[in-house]
Amino acid sequence: MSDVELLPLTEDHLEMVREWRNSVEVNNYMYTEVNATPPQQIKWFKYIDGSDKYKYWVVYYEHKPLGVVNLADIDYQMRQCSWAFYLGDTSIRGQGIGSKIEYNVITHVFDEMDLNKLNCEVFVTNDGVIRMHEKFGFRREAYYRDHCYKNNNYYDVVGLGLLRRDWQKIEPFMRKKLYGSG
Repeated sequence: MSDVELLPLTEDHLEMVREWRNSVEVNNYMYTEVNATPPQQIKWFKYIDGSDKYKYWVVYYEHKPLGVVNLADIDYQMRQCSWAFYLGDTSIRGQGIGSKIEYNVITHVFDEMDLNKLNCEVFVTNDGVIRMHEKFGFRREAYYRDHCYKNNNYYDVVGLGLLRRDWQKIEPFMRKKLYGSG
């Protein structure tokens, strides 16, 4: 059904992902100021690869790598996690790929991981992404003032959450909207 694939992040992806993370287009939306060196990228990968609290995938669209998706703070006891994604290839922005990525992640979290809640945080200035999440049923649950310190500035952040029961109500509509059929 989907022309978007999420393939596990491997060491073979690290240089490509490092270049994306270091790009201004991606870094503007990340909490951290990244200018990762190859050794730092390898250290980061070993940390996340050995943890059961994180899952990382490379997003492929029409067999071309475009970005990264991650789940963080995976908590099976509380049945929730957080997620984020970015498109490293900015040439495809505005083509609906982000919505397909979001659909795939939500489906994975609720259907395959059997969790109850998916959380995310977005800079308040990133209206487009906030609106996209809200189309998928996310609700604003928090407003974090001065939540992120980056580039010698503080940034406010919106916390959003999606419950499985809310997703189940709109999933058929979103599937039809994105893929045209049941």
